Amino acid sequence: MPKNLVCFSHLRWDFVFQRPQHLLTRLATAMKVFYIEEPVIIASDKFSYYSLQKRSDNITLIVPQLPAGLSPTETVKMLEQLLDDFMTEHQITDYAFWYYTPMALEFSRKYKPKLTVFDCMDELSAFKFAPESLKTLEQELMQKADVVFTGGHSLYEAKKYQHNNIHAFPSSIDKAHFAKTRVLKTTTKNQDAAYRPKLGFYGVIDERFDIDLIKGIADAHPNWDLMLVGPIVKIDPQILPVKNNIHYMGPKSYDELPNLMAGWDIALIPFLLNESTQFISPTKTPEYLAAGLPVISTAIRDVINPYGKLGLVSIGNTPLDFMMLVEKELHRTDREAWQQKVDLFLSDISWDITYAQMMNVMSAALSPVPVFNNTLV
Repeated sequence: MPKNLVCFSHLRWDFVFQRPQHLLTRLATAMKVFYIEEPVIIASDKFSYYSLQKRSDNITLIVPQLPAGLSPTETVKMLEQLLDDFMTEHQITDYAFWYYTPMALEFSRKYKPKLTVFDCMDELSAFKFAPESLKTLEQELMQKADVVFTGGHSLYEAKKYQHNNIHAFPSSIDKAHFAKTRVLKTTTKNQDAAYRPKLGFYGVIDERFDIDLIKGIADAHPNWDLMLVGPIVKIDPQILPVKNNIHYMGPKSYDELPNLMAGWDIALIPFLLNESTQFISPTKTPEYLAAGLPVISTAIRDVINPYGKLGLVSIGNTPLDFMMLVEKELHRTDREAWQQKVDLFLSDISWDITYAQMMNVMSAALSPVPVFNNTLV
């Protein structure tokens, strides 16, 4: 395995702790990881540079700083120069490239890494404000990559004919982290007449979020509290419903989540069914379950299969669906049997296992078995 891994990502390392952070912190046990974020625009119009920020002994963030007013062509040229400077100054010669965004090909395509990995965690071209060139660049990256991973099974089905070494690695979990919720969980329940059930969500609140669904639930049940944790991005906060029983908690750290979830009765996945959610595999699904929380989700394909089909997650779409399912969960009498079923399903799922399986695929790509006349020897 190469000594260095250079990752190109559209996500800020410190934004939300999710798939890239889970995988790269584990990859950092085997190699030095350099995480290149999208550029930050600075006030100065005189020069560009990159900042280095350590997140651990083997993880370094690289944040390009670019002056305002550059044309797209000038931006690509400066990013290419900054990458050249970084690779030269840090003497990066034994390396792999790991892409989360195909857009980075515009300034990195000339390099010849020992291994190129495309971790296709989402269908980025379907997201709001996606660049027009993204699809074309993804096709190019599919040609260059030695290995392609997908963030879920539905995305794998959509991409599997585009590469001959593509593997589905859906959302995984850090069970020990989220199991803390079970220990922290309070014993106060609806036996208390004054108790208000709490329905919780954490994640990014953006164009995927079903605002009308949340409003409908809050309107119909003012005695239920909806706890919404996470940053609001790419949508106008003014369009979000304002009710006494809807609580926007803002961004919280990964370490804070178990304590927050300990106060919830039910976890929600209130996503719209549209282009941006067609292929998502929400990491929060197994995390909620590991925390011991009942989960109610809209009909996201990678939630229906396997979680819905196995009876681990309840599926609805309308406010009425969700309200009926909430009532059912609040009065469930077979909670222990359900939890045992959940724990059995989660028993062989973890980010450590996912990491180990990915490493096996990457090692095989570095040392392929020779093929003669289409027959493995």
